[in-house]
Amino acid sequence: MKNALKQFRFMGILEGGSLLVLLFIAMPLKYFFGFPEAVSVVGAIHGGLFTVYCLAILYATFAVKWPFRFTVGALAVAFIPFGNFVLDRRLENWKQLKMS
Repeated sequence: MKNALKQFRFMGILEGGSLLVLLFIAMPLKYFFGFPEAVSVVGAIHGGLFTVYCLAILYATFAVKWPFRFTVGALAVAFIPFGNFVLDRRLENWKQLKMS
């Protein structure tokens, strides 16, 4: 269980970070500075990380035996800027509660 949660949290941080780079660096480079290649490269990386993140959600769902609402919530936060970082904080708090 600990390993699955750790892997999920790591992938969440990577995926959330790639979303922020896409939104706040690559998109302005494309639309304000005429550099569309930035979105192509960062978008492809983000897409790959998102796919792996979805697989990590499935793995964590079965390994940790999450309720279905946790699975839906983990998927939903992937579409919200900074959402994965908020989820990571909540998972850290949840993990500490489970251990005490």
